[in-house]
Amino acid sequence: MPICPAPVRPLDDAAAAELTTVAATLLAAHGSPTSPRLLAALPDACARLSDAVRHALRPVDTTDGLFVLRGLHPDDTELGPTPDHWSSVGDAGALWDVVLLLVATLMGTPIAWEGQQDGRFVHNIVPSPGHESEQTGASSDVLLTPHTEDAFHPGRAHLLLLCCMRNHDHIATTAASIRRTALASADLALLKRPVLPILPDDAYAEARRFAGRPAPVPTLFDTPDGPTMRFDPAYTPLDEADSAWRAAYRRLEDELARVSVAVSLEPGDVLVVDNDVVVHGRVPFRARYDGTDRWLKRASARVEDRPTRPAAERDEHGYGQAVLTAWPV
Repeated sequence: MPICPAPVRPLDDAAAAELTTVAATLLAAHGSPTSPRLLAALPDACARLSDAVRHALRPVDTTDGLFVLRGLHPDDTELGPTPDHWSSVGDAGALWDVVLLLVATLMGTPIAWEGQQDGRFVHNIVPSPGHESEQTGASSDVLLTPHTEDAFHPGRAHLLLLCCMRNHDHIATTAASIRRTALASADLALLKRPVLPILPDDAYAEARRFAGRPAPVPTLFDTPDGPTMRFDPAYTPLDEADSAWRAAYRRLEDELARVSVAVSLEPGDVLVVDNDVVVHGRVPFRARYDGTDRWLKRASARVEDRPTRPAAERDEHGYGQAVLTAWPV
């Protein structure tokens, strides 16, 4: 897949310095990006940021459903080697955890998951030995199939933020907007029906053991702003649907592939994705496990004034997974 341009929102040097200075002050005051006190301090810290920073860090507001925030510059040497598992990251890149949390707070409310990466609000996405072929962020050898983040859960994020720490090999993140596809009205009608469930992915071991009956969910649904999507083919039992529905789903996959862009993130870039509009994935690569592999940090945010998702989602059990918020909402 060729590397295609994505909308870029520049952050000038003064704004980048202001953002990193505030992040460093929070980190010095509270000791760790996982500190509840630091999380609670985020809204007040954001309220003190300049109008220029706040404008640059507004949510996605284009039909593309994504943009790349560019202008931050992590020091490759100061980061240390890329860890080979999220649990061994420790405080490496802690300043950038806080920067990403500030960005997420300006756009919404950061969320985390009780059953993923110990409930952290910033996840580290690194290739891990033994996970090369999984459909999770720890994989490398396989195409990470385009998907909605945490599609199995009704409390999934509205916005996904991926901050690049290291990408020496220019490995591309893929993204495709449902609003750039062209599907026949018959296919749209089929895919708006709740036919199949979406199961928890391999990163949620406890959720995958949940005993409740999976609820079928629509793949597509309408909002006043346009069509939206809930999509994860790797964790959808497609063989349980009838042939007409499966054919419509395949045509949706083909359309998403047709409009897909491949974004090679540079260190400091933050890819911001509307999780209701855009599916994302990653091209395969060969991990070296020598401390120089690709390393992203990931945050998720809910946006309270977004168009309503289907009312039936309120009755879903979410496979027992609890959504955590950085502060009471």
